[in-house]
Amino acid sequence: MNRYMIQMKRSKKNILIFNNDLSPFLYMKIEFNIDVITISTIIILGLFAAIVLYPKKVNRLPNKILSFLLLAVSLWLMDAFMRVSGIYQQNPDAYFNPIYYSFAFGPLIYLYVYSLVNSSFQIKRIHLLHFIPVIIQAGLYVFLNFQNYSYKRWYWLEIHEPLTYRIEFDGTFISLAIYTFFSILLILRFQRRIKDNYSDIEKIRLNWLKIILIILLFLCAQWFVEVIMRDFYQNYYDFNYTTVILGILSLILAYGGITQINMGGLSFEESGEIKTYSKIEIDESLLEKIQNEMINNRAFLDPTLTLKSFANKCKTPSRKISEHINHGIKKSFHDYVNECRVKETQAQLKTADLNTFTLQSIAFECGFNSKASFNRIFKSNTGKTPSEYLKMIRKEIN
Repeated sequence: MNRYMIQMKRSKKNILIFNNDLSPFLYMKIEFNIDVITISTIIILGLFAAIVLYPKKVNRLPNKILSFLLLAVSLWLMDAFMRVSGIYQQNPDAYFNPIYYSFAFGPLIYLYVYSLVNSSFQIKRIHLLHFIPVIIQAGLYVFLNFQNYSYKRWYWLEIHEPLTYRIEFDGTFISLAIYTFFSILLILRFQRRIKDNYSDIEKIRLNWLKIILIILLFLCAQWFVEVIMRDFYQNYYDFNYTTVILGILSLILAYGGITQINMGGLSFEESGEIKTYSKIEIDESLLEKIQNEMINNRAFLDPTLTLKSFANKCKTPSRKISEHINHGIKKSFHDYVNECRVKETQAQLKTADLNTFTLQSIAFECGFNSKASFNRIFKSNTGKTPSEYLKMIRKEIN
């Protein structure tokens, strides 16, 4: 629960005070301002995205997990909404409503990423151990919600403000930072694996997700600054836009989840990753066979080429093919295939009728199946964009 969102300065004017003058919710007056409109919009969109994601059949388990994350974030944002809208000031008894599930943020993010990069993943009982802190957190607020006003007031003044607030806030920060860090490691490992198994990774490399998680990690760093300011300098923010940023990030995450193509069909060979801890004996005849199949038989022209399908062409186990490409050619499968495609594109650009054929049509003939991947890979291999290279060719011709 983000108590740093509540005005908790050490003055009688700003600290949350429980009293007996409680206004019924029915007669509450909501103060509409930019903060109220922004937060309420994020909450509505978050709940809507959760409803959209939950029944989706594509990436079914990851999207169900993501929908629970959006629900938890949206409920958590209700705390900020009730503060900036003046609800807490009119009815402090609303403060302990069971809407705080912040200890679930980290585990849900991690399980979302894990289920996305491992299509065979299934949630088991042991995974519920990740949610013990949020179960305790939720249980506490459910318990407090059923207590009378006097008990809530006592709990706030004697226990929550001096102790459980800090445990909750610092624990949420630590949990989110740790789970986000390990989620980024999962994606980095996944990206290495797909480069050793697939020639076209543009739509499955999850760069969008990695960027969101890196931003989230920086957000956690900003939270750490808040902890220092609070614990060592007794400085409490009137309002912190970390809440809004986290809400926006969750919406971007939802959009990415909705638009992400099906990851369920991905399969990986055990030999996919380069193993530097064991010595690999290079079979020169197999290496020659690989190069002959790839270059002379032009296997790279297949836009859907994978390590498994290429190994079938070579009639050799995937493990051997992967080891020889990684250690013999010193490249990943993805880089090797696309290097051949770039060289073929360069050759065709020098001989093709450039008034008849477009760059994109030539790229597709050479095995690329998207303009974005072609532009990125071509520049990575040549140091020039396709357009820049084409201008250079035309100057040479003229």
